[in-house]
Amino acid sequence: MERWESSVEKAIREAQERGEFDNLPGAGKPLPPINPNDPDWFVKQLATREQLDFTGALPPAIALRKEAAGFPESLRELRTEESVRQVLIDFNRRVREDRLRPGEGQLPRILAPTVDVDALVEQWRVLRVAARREATADVRQDDGIPTTVPDASGWFRRWVGRRRPGRGGWPRRPGT
Repeated sequence: MERWESSVEKAIREAQERGEFDNLPGAGKPLPPINPNDPDWFVKQLATREQLDFTGALPPAIALRKEAAGFPESLRELRTEESVRQVLIDFNRRVREDRLRPGEGQLPRILAPTVDVDALVEQWRVLRVAARREATADVRQDDGIPTTVPDASGWFRRWVGRRRPGRGGWPRRPGT
């Protein structure tokens, strides 16, 4: 007697026979534990698995504190001092605006501190110099370029430094 199977079971069986479920991530591993006392277990696992960033869901003061904790590392990719200053001035403006908002409920307010623009610009300069040194050292080691760079203007000095004929310059050929 032949067993009856639904269309879903049939599709799953055929996919298994074709090997479509082989080598999937997590195959053969146990399911992650679920804490029954944590009502947000699904959201936390989803955020971890999908690498989601919930910074936009944080209260403004905490988001500003988190942003300030990333300085000066988060400024490393900015190319000019002016752009770094603009980012830091904008950050301080947002902190001041947050301080003007009314408090919520009976809890004490959480305040984000302003940052010292000049001190962070100086730290950014140090980081940029270190990043440039690392980048040039990595490129030179990877590409086989020598670590000392020859003077690019040497050919020009040799060419300009020659004396012109007729002005007591070029040595004469023997016999002329």
